[in-house]
Amino acid sequence: MAETPTETLDISAQAPYIFEDATKKNEDQLMNDIPNSKDGSRSDSCTDSDSDDDDEAKQSLEIQALQIELSNNPSNYDAHVQYIRGLRKQGDIEKLRLAREAMGAIFPLSPDMWQEWIKDEMSLSSGSEAFQAVQKLYERGVSDYLSVALWCDYLIYVQEHDPSVRSCSVDGISKARNLFERALTAAGLHVTEGGRIWELYREFEQAVLFTIEGTDPEVRDKQVQRIRSLFHRQLSIPLADMKNSLLAYKEWEVEQGGNIDVNSSNLDGLPSHVASAYKKALEMLNARLNFEGQISNKDANEADRLQQFMSYLKFEQSAGDLARTQILYERAVTDFPISCDIWLSYTLYMGKTLKTSRIVRDIHHRATRNCPWSGELWTRYLLCLERNRASEDEQTTVFEKSLQCTFLSIEEYLEVFLTRVDSLRRRMSSTGVGTDLGYTMIHDTFQRASDYLSPHLKNTEKLIQMHSYWAHLEANLGKQLIAADSVWENLLKFCGSMLDAWKAYISMEIETGQLSKARSLYKRCYSKKFPGTGSENHSGHMPFLGSL
Repeated sequence: MAETPTETLDISAQAPYIFEDATKKNEDQLMNDIPNSKDGSRSDSCTDSDSDDDDEAKQSLEIQALQIELSNNPSNYDAHVQYIRGLRKQGDIEKLRLAREAMGAIFPLSPDMWQEWIKDEMSLSSGSEAFQAVQKLYERGVSDYLSVALWCDYLIYVQEHDPSVRSCSVDGISKARNLFERALTAAGLHVTEGGRIWELYREFEQAVLFTIEGTDPEVRDKQVQRIRSLFHRQLSIPLADMKNSLLAYKEWEVEQGGNIDVNSSNLDGLPSHVASAYKKALEMLNARLNFEGQISNKDANEADRLQQFMSYLKFEQSAGDLARTQILYERAVTDFPISCDIWLSYTLYMGKTLKTSRIVRDIHHRATRNCPWSGELWTRYLLCLERNRASEDEQTTVFEKSLQCTFLSIEEYLEVFLTRVDSLRRRMSSTGVGTDLGYTMIHDTFQRASDYLSPHLKNTEKLIQMHSYWAHLEANLGKQLIAADSVWENLLKFCGSMLDAWKAYISMEIETGQLSKARSLYKRCYSKKFPGTGSENHSGHMPFLGSL
């Protein structure tokens, strides 16, 4: 992971020339990171040349094998990683881009992988189109996982390569500020690393101040107040480097003509509201330092660290600060991206707290990308879309994607199917539009569920319950009694040896007033021997038939 510079470059009037030199230097250096087999010089030694040829041949065979594996199993995460690594060594940038896009379409990429991708693209191209392309990569990268390092790289990149920002135009300054505020929202509350973003933000505003020195005093005073406000905001947040930030603030105020003792660690000379907020933030920091130490302990095993994260999350939830809790969840899923427990906890917490929000939908989407094998996460995603009144196209797309995943149990597929049916039924009932097309969707969903699940759930109560639900909807919502009977008859092919299946079938015929059919069913099952009933008279097991 690349080290983030501690200072931004000067964005004064001379900045463009500085940036161009730095950019050219970086491109020359980064270009060396991607070997190019076409331009590489050959050794004078025949032995070295033969060895290189052997290595290249072996590498090509490995890449071909990985291609075959991914064509057969595109969900093989490790194969994607190895394939990208091999193409990068080979220097085939076009195939490398396609490989990264293919992996990114299925899986979220780690911050390290995003940094590596962006580094490669920056080394190969320049200009406005290249800037837009790299900026899009940064946007995608910061949306996958929380990474302060990636955010810092992004902020620095925009300052160095966006012409409007470099020239400190009105639009450029506004664009940079919006990006900094987004970064603060995403990571500014990160206890141990968030201070880096605040520092970069202050340095940017300080550079803006430098460009307006000697201009309208009112404009300058407004900029000074903007920087002061940034300091005040930062000092009110529990961050690991609070004391250093306080010292930096005091020194800055002295530069502005303030009368503050920079050598003192007390809060004398600070506005009362700033001193009060700082004390509260320091107390909050001290209450969290033990948790921070536990989750950052790299010597602890993964299970213990995961448990410490869960304990920390309970603590934050009890404090009632949504933003702080969410950032801790983001830190947790970054460290444990394939932990279903954390994603389930995260989606449940955000769903209860925000209920209908684009943020909650995005979290559910990311949860299913990280843990696609969890049927419960897909079920929650579908419910979230329904609560947010997502379009039918979006709900259908998510439902179809869920069925392409490999769940850990057949019951999880059943829950996904039933969740989809429930959603369709509720929407038909709430709008009062029981159209043929609407119910046809329910019928087709049940039919797919039955075709797929029946062989796996043969002679189980769950299969009976699903078909009972289906048959009742056919009769009551679809107004198709013949179709309802057909559902039951299909069930008997898989659960015909279960007494409960016959009882449920007969019960529905009585409910719908079809007594003659109920008598006929009773006659059909009367002579059957059901497991656990021996040869006793089955009328004793169907007391409701006495009135037939």
